Amino acid sequence: MLKEYDNIEDDVVLIETELGRYTQVQAHSELEDVTFGDYTYCAGYNQIFAADIGKFCSIASFVRINPGNHPTYTRPAQHHFTYRRKQFGFGKDDEAFFEWRKESRVHIGNDVWLGHGVTVMPGVTIGNGAVVGSGAVVTHDVPPYTVVAGVPAKKIRMRFSDDIIAALERIRWWDWSHEEIKARMADFEDLETFIRKYDVSDEK
Repeated sequence: MLKEYDNIEDDVVLIETELGRYTQVQAHSELEDVTFGDYTYCAGYNQIFAADIGKFCSIASFVRINPGNHPTYTRPAQHHFTYRRKQFGFGKDDEAFFEWRKESRVHIGNDVWLGHGVTVMPGVTIGNGAVVGSGAVVTHDVPPYTVVAGVPAKKIRMRFSDDIIAALERIRWWDWSHEEIKARMADFEDLETFIRKYDVSDEK
């Protein structure tokens, strides 16, 4: 279902995909069974399947999320002729084989940055504010505001202290309306000022 502010470029395939407002899907991308939160974009040549992606996410080019798998340990042949049978004249496709991907959805929080060429494997959850370095292969969950990189992806550092992370999780600025964000844009220029102004919790 397309929204008013979608920016869909050429040669994009959208199947059973829900896009939020102000989203962007750049050229040569394929999204199937995906939800995109408001303001999230992917920069082109992306393949994303069975994934729920939050708001304000930045997905660089050539990122793959929830890629296909092969029956390496369960069938005598791992080639896809055993489940994509129709294209080879071997009968109907094995639809049950594809259910594993739907059951192993990827969940990505808000304000997440996935660098160029990242692969996020099935079933992974990436928390709010996380950063995944270019070329990383994410095989395990990534906690909020964690920077990971490598193959397989490992923790490099935290973006902020525990106190700052807790404050940002309480503020949940990504749930503000478009008008609120516009009115408060200047406050996004300084982290300490931002938290002091908007973290009104007793937990401070």
